[in-house]
Amino acid sequence: MNNLINQKNEWREVLKIVKQLDPKKLEIIKSTLPILKEHGETITKHFYQRMFKNHPELLNIFNQTHQKTGHQPKALADAVYAAAANIEDMSKIIPALERIGEKHRSLQIKPEHYPIVGENLLGAIKEILGDGATEEVLDAWADAYEIISDVFIRMENKMYKTTEAQPGGWGGFRDFIIDKKVEESEIITSFYLKPKDGQEIAQFIPGQYITIKAEIPGEINTHLRQYSLSDRPGQDYYRISVKREDKKENDIPAGIVSSFLHHELQAGDILPITAPAGDFYLNTESPLPVVLLSGGVGLTPTISMLNSILDSQLKRDVYFIHAARNSRVHAFKEHVLALTKENKQVKSFFVYDNPSDEDRTSKTIAKEGYITLEWLQKILPTKEAEFYFCGPEAFMRVINRALKQWEVPSDRIHYEFFGSFGDLDANIE
Repeated sequence: MNNLINQKNEWREVLKIVKQLDPKKLEIIKSTLPILKEHGETITKHFYQRMFKNHPELLNIFNQTHQKTGHQPKALADAVYAAAANIEDMSKIIPALERIGEKHRSLQIKPEHYPIVGENLLGAIKEILGDGATEEVLDAWADAYEIISDVFIRMENKMYKTTEAQPGGWGGFRDFIIDKKVEESEIITSFYLKPKDGQEIAQFIPGQYITIKAEIPGEINTHLRQYSLSDRPGQDYYRISVKREDKKENDIPAGIVSSFLHHELQAGDILPITAPAGDFYLNTESPLPVVLLSGGVGLTPTISMLNSILDSQLKRDVYFIHAARNSRVHAFKEHVLALTKENKQVKSFFVYDNPSDEDRTSKTIAKEGYITLEWLQKILPTKEAEFYFCGPEAFMRVINRALKQWEVPSDRIHYEFFGSFGDLDANIE
């Protein structure tokens, strides 16, 4: 974890040396921020359409499902607004910068991509705002983008070098062999990945993820997806546990990559992956109890944390709380029950919102329905703990709101978004 602590300091050092925006242009940026906030998603949707038309090769990097759902345009709009709003002192948003930088490094975003993004972003602003995007306004935003992109390029260059130089580290994509597939539930399957070259693999901190490159027959473009590592570090393999995303009613098709992994790939097949990344990780230096909350496949990073705490023999109480529809889709249930039985420091609680009759009689359900603040306050002896949670966005909003209402300090609330970033604090009263 020390490397990531050093990385935060490096962000601060980079921010000290970037050039400052001209005061006149700064005033223009400030005056146009409300317009950006109002039209941000429209601009970013148009930006992606424009960029993919001009540079179709970038379809090999960006998740097209997130384009269809609107998650990615919204995430970009929020990120651009936050960076521009804090351009005088971006140290205020270092956690957001770090999160984006980690994702960029994992996806192999390089310096040559930034001018392409800048050109098409400015073009989209001009085309959406029309007469409101005067030459003066566009010139100010061009300078602001140059400053913001310079921060990311400098920092990501350091991240690439550090990642490649670490023991077992590598740059770009490295071929891994699927050693075995294990069905964890009706919809979640684990993939054990070992390096094709047989050499050492990089360590990671529990909670981090890898990016896989899926080259699917019949598909024009490659598909990149990020999956949390679901087992402890220090082994000769990485494990990812993938939910099969079936077709949804709201015209969202079945997950092309998850379907490929579940139905097409078998033991012995090759998956290219990037080295572990991510800013969501277990703080191993805190003495406080650990509360791990997950919904659905969001348990993948929390399982890694649980396994790691017990393997490292950290003397910390662990409360493992998982929400699922029922036992049929509940992965790692028996594993967690076994760890709970074997380790007095672990207490586990399962919450099902649609349990079967067998689930009800099994006496392994702590609660039927959903996790609530009142229930958390009953089962947890204290709020003086480190809270980690991951799952569907609606689940995470409920958990985040509950912890804020319980007045848990923000620095002890940690969460991971699968896919595009979001703001869990939006609309909290």
